Amino acid sequence: MPRVPDDLVLPPRAALIEAQRLLDAGMPFHAHEVLEGTWKAAPPQERDLWQGLAQLCVGFTHLLRGNSAGAVTLLRRGHSRIARYASDPPFDVDVTGLTSWTDTVLTALLSDQLDAVDIAPPRLAGS
Repeated sequence: MPRVPDDLVLPPRAALIEAQRLLDAGMPFHAHEVLEGTWKAAPPQERDLWQGLAQLCVGFTHLLRGNSAGAVTLLRRGHSRIARYASDPPFDVDVTGLTSWTDTVLTALLSDQLDAVDIAPPRLAGS
């Protein structure tokens, strides 16, 4: 799979669509790279949102690679960053769904019950 160009900066909605496509295709690290470009170009009041979304994707990458410690660390960081936007999420980001998804994954990881939970890729935005 080709890499995401280092200088790729998509507008927010396009970044969410492309990142979701990559997540659904089993490429969460590539999704992180898409979101990272948007994070670095975002206005200050949105940077935590985009950084948090990118961290959730890296956490999902660690999860799929069997690195539980890395998954827990990045999922917690991402959860903390995006939760601040729950009352008024920009760009139709599904903050409630993402924090719920993260809580489910973290609970399963920390209780060593990951096999009992069907972990689908997170949904970044509402439909």
